[in-house]
Parts: sequence; C-alpha cells; structure tokens
Amino acid sequence: MSTRSHVSSVHPDQKLSAADIQKGMKKIPRWKRRGKEINRRYRFADFVKAMAFVKHVATLAQKLDHHPDITIQYNKVQLTLSTHSSGGLTDLDFRLAQRIDK
Repeated sequence: MSTRSHVSSVHPDQKLSAADIQKGMKKIPRWKRRGKEINRRYRFADFVKAMAFVKHVATLAQKLDHHPDITIQYNKVQLTLSTHSSGGLTDLDFRLAQRIDK
C-alpha cells in the first residue's frame, strides 16, 4: 500500500524512532520539531477565518481521535502535536499534520 499517508508500519500510537521522525518531517516541511512535539503557526485575514480553520482542524482531529493543542491569538493559530500517552511523536501526529496541510 504505497498510498498510505503515515510514516511507518508501527502501531499508530507507538513512539517513533529518530529515523521515522526525520522521514515524517520531510513530508510536512512547514512544521517545526521542538523536542517531543511538532508545531506550525498559521496567520489568517481575520478572527473569523482563523476560527473557521480551527473548526476544520477539530473535524480532522476528531476523525483520527487525536487532538492537537491549539493556541489562538486573534488571527493567528498555533497547532502543536504530540502523543502525550506515548511520551513523544507517533504516526498519529504525522497523519494529522499531513491532513491539516491538505
């Protein structure tokens, strides 16, 4: 299955190896890694557009049952992904980041 969007064949909530994290980061070039998290900042024309984006992210996150930390400052939104239960980055983080980028 070469069309799979996830990084590796490990269980989706299993902590990824450093090599798998590097591969995953190549697929989401606008995201930054900070330790055990990945994050991305977005800027919108106004608050309403920022909130519409947050609602879209919430829908994607709910479908994966994996929820980002979201910080909203008027027209700026920061998303932070990490699998807290696994203590680091997992396939779920990269799957959600890729879906958000689409």
